[in-house]
Amino acid sequence: MKIQFTETVLRDANQSLIATRMPFDDFAPILEDLDKAGFYSLECWGGATFDSCLRYLNEDPWERLRRIKKACPNTKLQMLLRGQNILGYKHYADDVVRLFVEKSIKNGIDVIRIFDALNDLRNLEVSINETLKHGAVAQVAISYTTSPIHSLENFAKLCRQMEEMGASSLCIKDMAGVMSPMEAYDLVKTIKENSKLALHVHTHCTTGLAYMTLLKSIEAGADAIDTAVSSFSGGTSQAATETMVFALEQLGYETDIDLEMLKKVNDHFKAVRAIHIKSGLLDPIAMATDSEALAYKIPGGMLSNLIAQLEAANAMDRYAEVLEETPKVRAELGYPPLVTPLSQMVGVQATANVLNGERYKTVSKEVQAYIRGEYGTPPGAIDKALAEKVLAGEQPFTGRFADTLTPEFDKGKAEVGALARSEEDVLSYILFPAVAEKYFHWREESEKRHFTYRIAKI
Repeated sequence: MKIQFTETVLRDANQSLIATRMPFDDFAPILEDLDKAGFYSLECWGGATFDSCLRYLNEDPWERLRRIKKACPNTKLQMLLRGQNILGYKHYADDVVRLFVEKSIKNGIDVIRIFDALNDLRNLEVSINETLKHGAVAQVAISYTTSPIHSLENFAKLCRQMEEMGASSLCIKDMAGVMSPMEAYDLVKTIKENSKLALHVHTHCTTGLAYMTLLKSIEAGADAIDTAVSSFSGGTSQAATETMVFALEQLGYETDIDLEMLKKVNDHFKAVRAIHIKSGLLDPIAMATDSEALAYKIPGGMLSNLIAQLEAANAMDRYAEVLEETPKVRAELGYPPLVTPLSQMVGVQATANVLNGERYKTVSKEVQAYIRGEYGTPPGAIDKALAEKVLAGEQPFTGRFADTLTPEFDKGKAEVGALARSEEDVLSYILFPAVAEKYFHWREESEKRHFTYRIAKI
């Protein structure tokens, strides 16, 4: 049996360990070797990379994608898309979702991994249809979590429905690294018994379970796994690619991975890692194993956000209280999977509950929108008292919230005006208005300085 690999160093490993601060120049010299290493796909875009390029790196994310594609013509490029949220933190109108998917594919993406934080299939439909329409792979993911209301049967049903919607392949997205080896074996086996589609497994090393979980997933029939080159593996990142290849090939599985080529890749990223250790971006906390996540179900990225919030409030002494409060808030919100944007929403609310000295003294606007039904159908029942406080006698919205949104692209195009040079620029502005506008101004000033410098040299 052949096992395929998706390499995450350019996206999730980068995002998990150094907050997506890896500029293009850090990895440009090694792209051709990554392309020759034998991966099924390179996850290189989506998630937080788009926002981070504009906000922190002064890079155009679309140009970044085109440059990766040019250097990697032989390997599929993969991105992570939050369904109707695209890459932002709210629902966008269908016209923007459709155009964003189209432009992503035209600029170089071959595989779009599509998920919804609530596993509400209505929030995936437009993305799936548009991905298939433009000839890319629609890999549809279930947001994995454990709770009293989540079960094997429910996840298997979800996968059957995803297949019926036209999914090209399926993925188990274990963003917190809480899926145990036994749970992985049972879930993969159940899904494979109910679907003919290829199944990919994504997990994190946060709790220390990842290697065992991936192995048991493969034993149960998984077709592909997500890993990170060893210098960017472990901690809140993925399991090491080289380690998994070595172990699987000894057990008789086939892979297409060229370990000699991968050594060149890893040697390059060792040097990149050293730079980010020196800069302080690679926090030792991100590299540690934290078994507490098994109890709190908190993804590594969410833990770092909680720490940042508490440090900003000079309240790190309340960290243990916030960790205890988080699962309580999650339960009261109907056990949503803790993945973007729900992880941020639950974390912010839990922190506010602790720091305010009174639970739900204030309720964030995002949590209010969630309770009103704007993000989709919660997995379970929302706490009655909390719902009454937010809804004030109104009934929650039960339809598809995107159906209430008017087209947004033309409005965004008019707002950004001449600062946008392309439809891609307009999409960047719609997703992150203030951040994109600031980047566009920086781009213009940078080009003026470069032009002046060139004239002076002549």
